Amino acid sequence: MIQLFDTHTHFDVEDFDADRQQLAEQAYQSGVQALILIGFLQNRFADLLTTHQFLGQLSDVPKSYLAPGLHPYYIKQHQRQHLDDLENFLKQHHCVAVGEIGLDSFEKRHKTDEIKQLQAEYFSAQLDLATQFEKPVLLHIRKSHGDALKILKRHHFKHGGIAHAFSGGVEEAKAFVKLGFKIGVTGQITNPNAKRLQDVVRSVAVEDLVLETDCPDMTPLCCQLSTERRTRNTPANLPYVLDGLAEALGLDQLKMDKSKLATQLWQNSLDCLHLSKN
Repeated sequence: MIQLFDTHTHFDVEDFDADRQQLAEQAYQSGVQALILIGFLQNRFADLLTTHQFLGQLSDVPKSYLAPGLHPYYIKQHQRQHLDDLENFLKQHHCVAVGEIGLDSFEKRHKTDEIKQLQAEYFSAQLDLATQFEKPVLLHIRKSHGDALKILKRHHFKHGGIAHAFSGGVEEAKAFVKLGFKIGVTGQITNPNAKRLQDVVRSVAVEDLVLETDCPDMTPLCCQLSTERRTRNTPANLPYVLDGLAEALGLDQLKMDKSKLATQLWQNSLDCLHLSKN
């Protein structure tokens, strides 16, 4: 069986409260051996930990890892105390990364100078925490790739991580790779109209890619359209992301089959999360 690593999930949210164990077992049966539980709000940290502990007590489910952070989209909900709470969480629990953090100017309300400045401050503060704890970061970036790159360079950030749900262009992708980041590929790759993402995955090396579901968001197109497949996005849908990436890459040209691609993506995930030696 192939080994898959879902590098970005919100499997702790209430969408999964009713059947989390069943969904985790389905994911494991589909080849998902590991997943990351991503933080985004301080008031979700407790649920993040509870889900992690719950999964850790089960057998035949993916191994879970923690990555707490303060998401830029929810910038108005964050308080300075939450940065201290994040630091304490990183001290008290084994976390593989800080995330998801970054910049988001996708919506009009986030385009003001005040909000941009606030997002940049929280992004910088969390990069400092990641440096303090020697952790990679999981980046959320929408319509702000250039600004995010500037902040990363200004911090001389050396621990890499994942540019989650990458939506930038080819040159931006290469710039993140140069800084030590993997490009996170979601179910968006299964959409034939996602030409920009397809160009990106073909422009970087296979060694620079990782898979993610971003569940419950970013549902693969096949799951949205088919009545026979899972219509709710869960970690069990990760094989569809693998299929979409394999198709976009044209594995025949790479002289690689899907199992070899999966093996490489698994290793990429371990490498960027500093898990290779664990």
